Amino acid sequence: MLAKLHTLSLLGIDALPVEVEVDVSPAALPKTVLVGLPEQAVKESIHRIERALVNSGFVLPANRVVINLAPAELPKQAASFDLPVAVGLLAASGQIASELFDRYALVGELALDGAMRPVKGALSMAMAAAAAGKVRGIIVPSENAAEAAVVEGIDVIAVDSLAQAAAFLVEQLPIEPTPSRVCELFEQLGCYEDDFADVRGQEMAKRAVTIAAAGAHNLLMVGPPGAGKTMLAKRVPTILPQLTAEESIETSRIYSALGKLPPGRPLMVRRPFRAPHHTISNAGLVGGGSTPAPGEISLAHNGVLFLDELPEFNRTTLEVLRQPLEDGTVSISRALRATEFPADFMLIASLNPCPCGYRNDPRRECHCTVPQVERYMAKISGPLLDRIDIHIEVAAAPFRELAAAAGGTDSAAMRQQVERARRQQAARFAHSPKQTNGQMTSRQVRQICQLDAASRDMLEASVNELGLSARAHDKILRVARTIADLEDAERIEQHHVAEAVNYRMLDRRFWS
Repeated sequence: MLAKLHTLSLLGIDALPVEVEVDVSPAALPKTVLVGLPEQAVKESIHRIERALVNSGFVLPANRVVINLAPAELPKQAASFDLPVAVGLLAASGQIASELFDRYALVGELALDGAMRPVKGALSMAMAAAAAGKVRGIIVPSENAAEAAVVEGIDVIAVDSLAQAAAFLVEQLPIEPTPSRVCELFEQLGCYEDDFADVRGQEMAKRAVTIAAAGAHNLLMVGPPGAGKTMLAKRVPTILPQLTAEESIETSRIYSALGKLPPGRPLMVRRPFRAPHHTISNAGLVGGGSTPAPGEISLAHNGVLFLDELPEFNRTTLEVLRQPLEDGTVSISRALRATEFPADFMLIASLNPCPCGYRNDPRRECHCTVPQVERYMAKISGPLLDRIDIHIEVAAAPFRELAAAAGGTDSAAMRQQVERARRQQAARFAHSPKQTNGQMTSRQVRQICQLDAASRDMLEASVNELGLSARAHDKILRVARTIADLEDAERIEQHHVAEAVNYRMLDRRFWS
């Protein structure tokens, strides 16, 4: 007897439809054959499924069983095929019969006692099932129901065990679809604990951070240890605009595919903040593996990627950032396929001015020699530096500012400025896929960032003096446009250009 069921397989962060075919036929000796390019985790699932069937009160077929996972050329991995294979065995052996097999996709891992265990990528699977339009709903483990339910247009049925799934399919146990709680999740989980008011002093650095957030510009901070660079970086998500529902789902599916959604948070409603250690590998940063998986830059999608102690990172690891910084995506090619992951993030990096960290600090003596400083700074290439829009120096805050009773500028005030500037940019780029000044193309820079004679002369002198590249020239214009937006100015004026040029002064000081 033949049974067919619908399920989905995760490939990268995307889910693809898979049909599970189970055929049970008489034979002298019982034997189970699994075909359809299963990986090791899927091959091992047969023993788990057999014990789950017996321990759930069902009868294990004592016949020849052939299980096919179609399409055959698609690699099948992970344990999410346990539930559809188990239900297929029950249907093919005549223990259950249902008209709902064609209406629902099944996903889930089974324990030996028949209980359901959560799977990775439930959100992507629900999205793929809804997009395909072949099924009315998807049956998932209860722990995955909340994340899958954010997808509209599909019923999400939460089950706790194999027996419960079988009872639902034979219509003996009615189960209501899990309701979507998107609005509720945004209200409950959208607040941040950190605030820029915690950072005493550093008002100039906060100004640069506001500009960077307003235009989605990349930011580099140089300063001695303990000056507050990490505190500033960690609080950048608190002033960025709130994630839209589309951005939240797009970010959440990356975390879901890797099994990294925090407990109790089925949806990413805060901007992600990722701070990988400097020992990270190329594959860990941009993604990779025999079956490509997302890396840290994709986990920072729609959020912030913070690289602390930038020169300590392997130079080849940093160089792989160049293409994602330009394109907002990362493409990973293998012999059989190429996979593209989203990687539209705001890069914030920090470093010390020298190996000891106290160069030009009036309160501490630096013992680093000139060759040591040059070797330290040479770890960062010019092309990577060109892709960072704003360079600022974060000096140690004086005691009177640290001990002041009144706090500095808080996140709420900075966020208001950022949101006002972002609204202007949204209107300006209404018909463009990119919505911020930091993502303007060269053609848009020429059209939008037009200068008067005085501003043009200042920019020309600065470019000649600093020896800036054409990319750095465009970065200055983009930053100047953001500064003008923060002041509600229609045109870029001379003082906007002057401030933007000031944020490139580290080119001359350290790298020329």
